[in-house]
Amino acid sequence: MLKTGGALWGVVGVLMLLGSAVYRLSFPALDAFSHDFFWYHRVAFALIVVLMAYAEGFRAFQKGFSPRVAARARYLTDNPRAVHVIFAPLFCMGFFYTTRRRQITSLCVTAGIILLVILVRLLPQPWRGIIDAGVIIGLAWGIVSLFIFSIRAFTAAEFNYSPEVPAGDE
Repeated sequence: MLKTGGALWGVVGVLMLLGSAVYRLSFPALDAFSHDFFWYHRVAFALIVVLMAYAEGFRAFQKGFSPRVAARARYLTDNPRAVHVIFAPLFCMGFFYTTRRRQITSLCVTAGIILLVILVRLLPQPWRGIIDAGVIIGLAWGIVSLFIFSIRAFTAAEFNYSPEVPAGDE
């Protein structure tokens, strides 16, 4: 139970975190449409949605974050440790028990996201909603890709993505 429970908690915890962000961002994104949209708002909306789908959804989530989270969850099934299982979502996101580079990257990306959230909240509507809509698209892509990679990680005989654990522990 510790093996599969920890891995499941890791993936579900990350999915809940991403889903919570989509839920919270949906209100200001929808509110943007209650404001006048001029041609430049429409152009910005289209560009931001496409950019975020590619940069956040495809490049960041599908090519990096999602397979790594799934690989770390799979690693957790074979190597359950109490502290890793208790904090499985943080473990799966690479905040601890990982390579130094991955840990620094995870912390810096998180700090950058927090800073961007603070800055975007300062924007007036409809600009805030336009950006939030793009972020929702990227996060939704991330949720779907994480779900698919997690299924692959737990059903395939081999999952050729590194869990990025400390050297000698793979």
